[in-house]
Order: sequence, then C-alpha cells, then structure tokens
Amino acid sequence: MLLSALLLLAVAPADLAAVGLVHGANVGVALLRSGGRTRAVRVGEAAFGGRLVAVEAGRAVLKFDDGLTIVPLTGATNPPAPLVASVAAPPVAPPVADEPVARVLPRADVEKRLATEIPRILAETAVAPVSEDGRPVGVRLIRVAQGTLLTEVGLRPGDVLTEINGVPTDSLASLMALWPKLQGATDLRASVLRDGRAVSLSLDLH
Repeated sequence: MLLSALLLLAVAPADLAAVGLVHGANVGVALLRSGGRTRAVRVGEAAFGGRLVAVEAGRAVLKFDDGLTIVPLTGATNPPAPLVASVAAPPVAPPVADEPVARVLPRADVEKRLATEIPRILAETAVAPVSEDGRPVGVRLIRVAQGTLLTEVGLRPGDVLTEINGVPTDSLASLMALWPKLQGATDLRASVLRDGRAVSLSLDLH
C-alpha cells in the first residue's frame, strides 16, 4: 500500500526548467519547460503535475505532492529585474503607417536559435507596461537583446509592442501567455508604435 501511494504522488519532472520569468507587484508568470513542451503559467495555475506558488528573482517555486520545488531560471547570468512601474505613453501625433518590416526564415533555424537564445533574451530584454489615459495599450521594449531573433525581426529599444497575430499585448502576462499559442504558427505579425508611427513587423516560417 505504501509503495502504491508513493507511486501516485505527483513529483517534479527531472527535466523541469524555467526558461522565462515575469514578476512584479501584481503579476507572476513562469515559462516552464518539460518533456519537450513549454507552457506559460500564472501563479496559482497547475502545470506538469505541480502548482506555481511564487515567481521570484531568478526562480520559480512550485508545489508538488512531495513538497516545494525551486526551479532556477535556466541560463540566466543575472536574475531578471522586477517589473518597471507602468509608464504613461508620451503624447504623439496620430500614427502614420511606416514601411512594414518583413522577414522569411526557415522554421528549423528559428527553433534551433530559440533553444540557445531564450535565456539571453529573457535576461537581457527589459519591458514595461504602457498606458494612455489610464488604459493599457502595450509594452515598451526598454532593452532588447542584441544579435538575437528579436533584433533580426526588426524590434528596437523604445518600440511599444501593441499586438501579435491580432492579440493585444496590453500586459506582460498576456505577452507571456502568447508563447504556447505561437509555437505552431506559420507566420508572426506584430504591430508596434515607433516614435509615434505605426510599424508592422512580420516573420514567415517555412
């Protein structure tokens, strides 16, 4: 009986890894990977047999049947900084459509690069929510990891990311939650505000 009960216990998978973290006063999201699958999980939600109970600088804390498991952020040389407080968007003239930026890349190359670049992207990229008249409109890229897919597809520091594939990116949590949904996409379309102008960025995977 004791052996059967032990076998039924939910324990942390041996390959469980945290490949991304967003933490702040009112948000906690972890990008968790196990068994070749990646999930964006909010504090309180279940994933891979456990429940996310906290997101802290450089680590996620999950509760399994055998106790708490601390999962450090994979590959980050420095823990991510706490979220910057929401900043107001500066007044700008009505957006004027800018020349769209389009890229075409082989899916296999993108997946291979992401496997190695995600820790750098998460450690070196900083974002902050942007609001206008008290209404969230997107997230500003304060820093962007140079030489990664982010810069290759056209993102720059100062850009305000407002939408990806038609889904508003009006909070850091919504941005993180998009990750699993985009893994099977054949194309990515992003809308950003750059110096008051609307810019369209696209990435086609083939």
